[in-house]
Amino acid sequence: MRVLLHTGKGGVGKTTMALASAFGAATHGHRVFVLSTDAAHSIGDALGVSLGSEVSEVAPGVSVQEVSVLDELDDAWSVIQEWLSAFLRGDARSREDAGEEAPMVAEELLAFPGLEELIALRVIRKVEASGKYDVCVVDCAPTGATLRLLRFPDVLRFFMENVFEWKRRSMRAVRPLARRVHAGRFIPSDEVFGAVERLYQDVADVHQILLDGDRTSARLVVNPARVVVDETRRSFAYLSLYGVATDALLVNRVLPDDAASGYFAQWAVREREELQEIDRSFPVPRFELALQRSEPLGAEALTALGRQLFGDEDPTRFFSRSRPIRLRKKANRTVLEIDLPNVSSEEVEVVEAGRDLVIRVRNAERLVSLPDSLTGRCLEGVHLREGVLEVCFAP
Repeated sequence: MRVLLHTGKGGVGKTTMALASAFGAATHGHRVFVLSTDAAHSIGDALGVSLGSEVSEVAPGVSVQEVSVLDELDDAWSVIQEWLSAFLRGDARSREDAGEEAPMVAEELLAFPGLEELIALRVIRKVEASGKYDVCVVDCAPTGATLRLLRFPDVLRFFMENVFEWKRRSMRAVRPLARRVHAGRFIPSDEVFGAVERLYQDVADVHQILLDGDRTSARLVVNPARVVVDETRRSFAYLSLYGVATDALLVNRVLPDDAASGYFAQWAVREREELQEIDRSFPVPRFELALQRSEPLGAEALTALGRQLFGDEDPTRFFSRSRPIRLRKKANRTVLEIDLPNVSSEEVEVVEAGRDLVIRVRNAERLVSLPDSLTGRCLEGVHLREGVLEVCFAP
């Protein structure tokens, strides 16, 4: 099953473009599942129907789901929530409303940046396991939340590898003493630690799907406006940094020729300049959609939009293929290459951290795990050439 991630700056029309892609795929005979991971769901609004958190078939070959992240959290992490609620209640039992406030606070504390989106993406595994669908079209949260989603697995992995086991052993040692002094509620049980391990495994499984370039690709939705293009350029580089391939750019709301005169003449000139900038900035195919005369709502309008956007092309096809992170042999040296388009050398920092490399690009950071063959080797040089970061290791 292929997974197509649609993301972009808030307000660019990514939900509409995701649905246009989905209905376009259905016209090519594919069985399509549309998944919304955006907390502010708008798939139902775009379809003109009321949707719950359950799967709904909205057209032949097209099923949709707006995931309730709180339901997913309750189902998966009730053990952690119960312990955290008991911990927060502590000495506050004398307050009349303590029993109501603590669970609510626990839910808030469990919402780590990026965790909610990753929990929602667990649905992809269920969709794939059902065998009912050929493609999963994901309407992601805006790019800021998507990037937090991609960073969270690295943070969790660092915690599990460097803190978790030590913490678990120490808690086992102090638990009997804590019970004797009536402080047992402050010490998480093995059941809680087991829930954390399940969380780690779920996150790792979803992360593996996102990094699988043979079945997953991102599509950035952009408007031909300077602020949007600038953010999309950064997002493209960040997706590459985190190992997610982008195979196409979807340009939405382009002013049509018959509207590019009079009051909008100067606007049209600026859009043409931005379209040229898009061509220079993004080394992937672009698909363009004109500004519509009316808001496209409902299955029929979105199907027509899919035809306008992709023409005779199958929207599920990968329009370009690349591995954003790769290892190459050059002479007798190993070189780690990372695609970082539209980034200058002054914006990149590479630091060794044991078995990992810490790579910082502007305000994004990635822990790249090194294979055993490179662990302990000297870092000979770091170069940025034509949008590719090259990290060279000694033989």
